[in-house]
Amino acid sequence: MAEDTYYMKQALLEAGRAADKGEVPVGAVVVCRDRIIARAHNLTETLNDVTAHAEMQAITAAANALGGKYLNDCALYVTVEPCVMCAGAIAWSQLGRLVYGASDEKRGFMKYAPDALHPKTVVQSGVMTDECGNLMKEFFKKRR
Repeated sequence: MAEDTYYMKQALLEAGRAADKGEVPVGAVVVCRDRIIARAHNLTETLNDVTAHAEMQAITAAANALGGKYLNDCALYVTVEPCVMCAGAIAWSQLGRLVYGASDEKRGFMKYAPDALHPKTVVQSGVMTDECGNLMKEFFKKRR
């Protein structure tokens, strides 16, 4: 879908902002009724907080924007498959749709907790997989 590509490009911009700060380049945007209501990227190093993943930051910002904790009518676009912690937050927020780019075979929720999401959350994977995955590969190549 063209709109999925557009919103994933926005998440990639956020991932680039993370990389510029020396953070693992994961970016996320939350879309509600065809409008971006939250943008975020990893801040674990900046905040010295292991829970400051892009998805967690985006969910919090979206809930604040909407004035409520449930994101039933929203979609989260994230460049990399969420971890189990983020999948739990996605479930608790009752997110309507999750769209991610690159899979994470080492830490992704699909490996450890494929049923972690809310039963009504629709999942779409593989949107701009190469672009999302290459950003991660380049980041870690530079760090080694």
